[in-house]
Amino acid sequence: MTHLRVVLVEPDHDGTRLDNFLTALLPEQSRSQLQRLIKDGRVTGPGGGLRPSTQVRAGQTFTIDIPPPEPTSVEPEALPLRIVYEDDDVVVLDKPAGMVVHPAAGHRSGTLVNALLHHVKGLSGIGGEVRPGIVHRLDRGTSGLMVVAKHDAAHQELSRQFSDREVEKEYVALVWGVVQAGRRIDAAIGRDPKDRQKMSTRARRARSAVTRVTWARHFRGVSLLKVAIATGRTHQIRVHLSAIGHPIVGDPTYGGVHRRVPGDLRAVMRLERPFLHAARLSFTHPTDGRRVDFDSPLPPDLESVVDAIIEAQENS
Repeated sequence: MTHLRVVLVEPDHDGTRLDNFLTALLPEQSRSQLQRLIKDGRVTGPGGGLRPSTQVRAGQTFTIDIPPPEPTSVEPEALPLRIVYEDDDVVVLDKPAGMVVHPAAGHRSGTLVNALLHHVKGLSGIGGEVRPGIVHRLDRGTSGLMVVAKHDAAHQELSRQFSDREVEKEYVALVWGVVQAGRRIDAAIGRDPKDRQKMSTRARRARSAVTRVTWARHFRGVSLLKVAIATGRTHQIRVHLSAIGHPIVGDPTYGGVHRRVPGDLRAVMRLERPFLHAARLSFTHPTDGRRVDFDSPLPPDLESVVDAIIEAQENS
């Protein structure tokens, strides 16, 4: 049985390519899958004859005919997985740093999806893609909380909540310099015009994004922050903090790795990934409607860095 999804073009998507617009609104679908749906005539809207490159305009509506799930070709793997909560509808898990979320070129195994297929039976496989149940993602180097849908109805409702910015996400980050609590970063994000592997606030085609610093603790040279986002743009927190001159410590992509650091910050040199952890996740349960909230403590590799900085600065 197919599933129809109707989406409205908001002003911040005006002029965007149709495939990019749909990818933003339907994070559970890959861009290549949506391009196939467009080419197969499963996406209808104003004017007809739609192509992936068709530019959308504010106020237009498009209907997507999403085909039923197909069996995934991804192999289950008995990888360790920390499941925080599970019921008949969802799984909330604590992703370790270094684990890719779903298979892609260069990462056909060892991913979160491989692990989920072993631990959770009957996962959603919307669109026949290699990302069953996945509603949102965390970067490979980011640890922390994720929610996964166990069936299509839960998948669709959670996807709607993410799209409508009803999901609360809070991260812990260590950044260079002094950033005050209450800082709000409102800057649209898109592909970096000079490096397609990066995101940027200087992109020609960008989507709105807001990042808020809700708490801060200052050390000499760095700040430990709690950061909240409603949107979930690719690399959003990393890009925004770098854009205001305070990149995340340990982030090689956005200027967070320093070759020389003061002695009391020497502990950051042992970081093997950006100091970023998805510490809190809150959403409305897709079946019974109750608000659920989950917290995850800092993992040992990050906590040990903070402890070492505190000790070094207290003794200096």
